[in-house]
Amino acid sequence: MRLYTITPPLWLQCWYGRGFVFDIKTDKREVFLTFDDGPVPEATPWVLDVLKQYNVKATFFCIGKHVVENPELYQRILAEGHAVGNHTFTHLNGFKTSLADYIAEVEACAKVVNSKLFRPPYGKVTRLQRKYIKQHYTPIMWSVLTGDFDTTLAPDKCLAHTIKHTKSGAVVVFHDSAKAFNTLQKVLPEYLEWLLKNGYGLGVVGDE
Repeated sequence: MRLYTITPPLWLQCWYGRGFVFDIKTDKREVFLTFDDGPVPEATPWVLDVLKQYNVKATFFCIGKHVVENPELYQRILAEGHAVGNHTFTHLNGFKTSLADYIAEVEACAKVVNSKLFRPPYGKVTRLQRKYIKQHYTPIMWSVLTGDFDTTLAPDKCLAHTIKHTKSGAVVVFHDSAKAFNTLQKVLPEYLEWLLKNGYGLGVVGDE
């Protein structure tokens, strides 16, 4: 049984409160690709190659520890014109972390990821953590969670529900991680093909 929602319901968006961005207001027919949990050598170079092939840009929400371990990949993300965001230093679950420890994790990541964009791992943050984040960052959530990390989800089903829930202004989450890579290899190129054939442009969630 899937324990996550593909699209966050309105009540959940209200729970996060004002300032948490779930989609992007746009007059264009475009979507916004994002990638979580990198950079890692098992997946990020391939993702960058595919994005370059299709001449599109994305936003990478990076784990600080992975940036420290793979500085050349982080620099490649920037050099190729993509945006980056803070995804904590070790991918913490906010529900299981004190406010002080959570702030320390966010700020540790900020030392190596220069961005005012932030995405909470798992989307899990407490009320006090949300307050802190909104004071210091622009929290970017999502309107389409692909589920590429779900090893029980067949790639064709992943692609199908991602396409089904795509609409203009959607913030779409993939993962440039070893866990997601098998599904990502099959889904990402086909999804990009579908977007372009259906007249979608690719916008970038960047520092505003």
